[in-house]
Amino acid sequence: MPRGPQHRPSPAAIGVPPAPASDWVEAMPGPCSGPTVWRVDLHLDPDDSEPGAGLLSPEEQARAARFRRAEDRQRFRQSHAALRLVLGHTLDAPPLDLRFATSATGKPHLIRTGRPALHFNLSHSGRHALIGIASESEIGVDVEAIRPIGDPLAIARPHFHPDEITDLTRLAAPDRDAAFFRCWTRKEAVVKALGTGLSLPLDHFSVSVPPAAGAVRWMRSGPAGWSLCDLPLGPDAVGTVAIPLPNQAVRRLRLPTDWAARTGLATIG
Repeated sequence: MPRGPQHRPSPAAIGVPPAPASDWVEAMPGPCSGPTVWRVDLHLDPDDSEPGAGLLSPEEQARAARFRRAEDRQRFRQSHAALRLVLGHTLDAPPLDLRFATSATGKPHLIRTGRPALHFNLSHSGRHALIGIASESEIGVDVEAIRPIGDPLAIARPHFHPDEITDLTRLAAPDRDAAFFRCWTRKEAVVKALGTGLSLPLDHFSVSVPPAAGAVRWMRSGPAGWSLCDLPLGPDAVGTVAIPLPNQAVRRLRLPTDWAARTGLATIG
């Protein structure tokens, strides 16, 4: 997870309603058109070995090795291997041949290789990873594992927009916790779609707070229209995809649980 509540002390838009869990279609990656979000279930191996880790570059393998906890190493390997698999097969390019660079604000992007441009974003938290891809616009995804955080208003007040704080305050405590995580992922997905990183304070724009459908309600500067879609991930996580264009339909695909084994690549422990 690039960042989350623990990492920050911690124009009208058209929202897209959340989809039922059955809308995740299981598939292996291949050419596709239109904005797409891939869901990846991250599994822990007691041997700290990862089928499919042969997709990773030496630099990615070194980054994974720097994590002290085995579960963090495994989830980094799996999520980044899945990213290479999805991007490579979407572009009809060998996943290992993909080269990445990072913008001044920290957003990764593909180094052009003569193939059509492809925007992407990766987020992972707990056992969930999301990969957003789009050819016509930027895309941002965010996933947060639900966990105890104490008083969500203590995190929201210094950083959220006043309208969001007001909406959260009106909710009863049990609903407030769930709404906070949903609001957080909506805001993070927007920031990641813009590619501004920490340079855009979270109080410089406002998103809708559940139970309202996803929407960007106000933004000091930026695109005039947004599609903001909540993603169903079960009771232990929330996710959102943001696209800085109105009325965008988003395909929801899910990698099979044995996707790594199907690659036929070596295991790295």
